[in-house]
Amino acid sequence: MSPPPDALAPTAEAQAKLKPETGLKTIHVKSWGCQMNVYDGQKMVDLLAPLGYRPVDEAEGADIVILNTCHIREKATEKLFSELGRLKIAKQAKAEAGGDMILAVAGCVAQAEGPVITARARHVDIVVGPQSYQSLPELVARASRAKGEPILMTDFPVESKFDSLPEEAAPRGVSAFLTIQEGCDKFCSFCVVPYTRGAEYSRPPGDVLIEARRLALSGVRELTLLGQNVNAYHGKAADGTVWSLGRLIRAVAEIPGVERIRYSTSHPDDMDDELISAHADVPALMPFMHLPVQSGSDRILARMNRKHTAAQYLAVIERLRAARPDIALSSDFIVGYPGETETDFAATLELVRTVGFAQAYSFKYSPRPGTPASTADDAVPEAVKSYRLAQLQAAILEGQTRFNQASVGQVVPILFDRSGSRPGQLHGRSPHMQSVHTPAPGHLLGQIVPVRIADARALSLEGTLEIETPFGGIAP
Repeated sequence: MSPPPDALAPTAEAQAKLKPETGLKTIHVKSWGCQMNVYDGQKMVDLLAPLGYRPVDEAEGADIVILNTCHIREKATEKLFSELGRLKIAKQAKAEAGGDMILAVAGCVAQAEGPVITARARHVDIVVGPQSYQSLPELVARASRAKGEPILMTDFPVESKFDSLPEEAAPRGVSAFLTIQEGCDKFCSFCVVPYTRGAEYSRPPGDVLIEARRLALSGVRELTLLGQNVNAYHGKAADGTVWSLGRLIRAVAEIPGVERIRYSTSHPDDMDDELISAHADVPALMPFMHLPVQSGSDRILARMNRKHTAAQYLAVIERLRAARPDIALSSDFIVGYPGETETDFAATLELVRTVGFAQAYSFKYSPRPGTPASTADDAVPEAVKSYRLAQLQAAILEGQTRFNQASVGQVVPILFDRSGSRPGQLHGRSPHMQSVHTPAPGHLLGQIVPVRIADARALSLEGTLEIETPFGGIAP
């Protein structure tokens, strides 16, 4: 029997609770690419929260949509314009319904190709680079007042954007990113980062520690310190001393509530003794490191302007393993770089097999406008690049599978960070950054719990609770 119509109507109390929500505006941020873009995207939401904007999962119907772009990956510009085409329809639908959608493009594609975006996509209201997004509240206000000409802001400001960023407006969960360094001075010949993010800049350690403490108080248990070249960190403290990444990690590890520390992304040339000793001395520093090498061929490394050889890279790995024998390693590889021969590629395969990476990312070379490599006249044919990439990924997968299978039978501390894909299941990460799925009660979310690994696949592990007592805590 159906209830009477009045029974379905909200009560007066419920209606009163809904009224404040009607004045709220919505924002959707879509971030592509690196972890730093994820951090920047969260900060964009924080910046606009005081203006009454709350984040939503879908772009359709949102009052502000920000596409936070990455210029590293292949066809980044084409992907952006494809998304802008879809959002043009959504923006028109919003207008027909009597509303207004402010559409912004941020990030590295905005920085590199701002004038192209404003010329090709006239429905874009704001184009802002990664060093200027702290001005979003002002830009949104300007876009709301004066519709028509898009606002372009891609200058590198004199003052650091971090001086203007707000505190966290929303919880970050049990794991969070914390940017400590931006920009790069290495000028690898394939990379746009020095042109889109600028010269290396390190945040003062005091500012980093304040943000880390806030995150820990909000419930974050795992912090990943971020930088385009994070181990080049050289933050100047209030007393004038310059801190290295190793010293900063030791200070972060002393913050109550911070149980795990990671950092990304590093350059082999900046692995100093203080950082390597931190891997031996700081229990909170996880035994996992992402250390891009890009190629195993010295000839190609020289053309890439990487400033290290394959042997020097392997020597760094040896020092890391001496300090922390159980450390797991990840890397980046580019195949089909201009001039790469079969001999060069064979050297890359040999390096992969020598190191035994726990995981790695690999890509076909694609030119980025404005970089030295983009003008090379000895490009590798696309079919050859595809063939080499398949070979490389097979070798990486073999090593990754072997690494994961070695975990079977072990009891591993897992930080549960979200619900699993199946009912009654939680997802977590091992110290070695492995993805682990475990049948577990929801009250263990956010806890570090011992899990016995029962099965291993190339990309994830399956386990069962050894006991429900969190490490460092008391069973609920």
